[in-house]
Amino acid sequence: MRMSVILAGLNGAIAVGLGAFAAHAMAGSDMDYARGLVEKGAHYQLIHAVALVAIAAVVRQVPDEKLLRAAAYAMLVGIVFFCGALYVIAFTGLSVFGAVAPIGGIAFIVGWLLLAVAGYRQFSS
Repeated sequence: MRMSVILAGLNGAIAVGLGAFAAHAMAGSDMDYARGLVEKGAHYQLIHAVALVAIAAVVRQVPDEKLLRAAAYAMLVGIVFFCGALYVIAFTGLSVFGAVAPIGGIAFIVGWLLLAVAGYRQFSS
């Protein structure tokens, strides 16, 4: 799970950087839509970076660590597809990437559900 911590740190840094960029460099009414996309992407990316750290912190304490690893991978897929799609749309205007974002959203949901199942198994055994 060392890789999860590394990726969490990188995702956290990217999210904060892009959030700051959106707040400052994208200010202005002509960029409001793009700025909103970047802010939303950065928000979701940061939340899931923190979740990756939390998963890495508890992975060895849970009997079924495969579920936690799968949850971490699902969240990484969510970051790439959901946040990545929002960033691509914001910076390029290619709205076709809107079709990619739901894949990431589903991956986020799957990740959280896998985390829930791992927690349930931890406390039911």
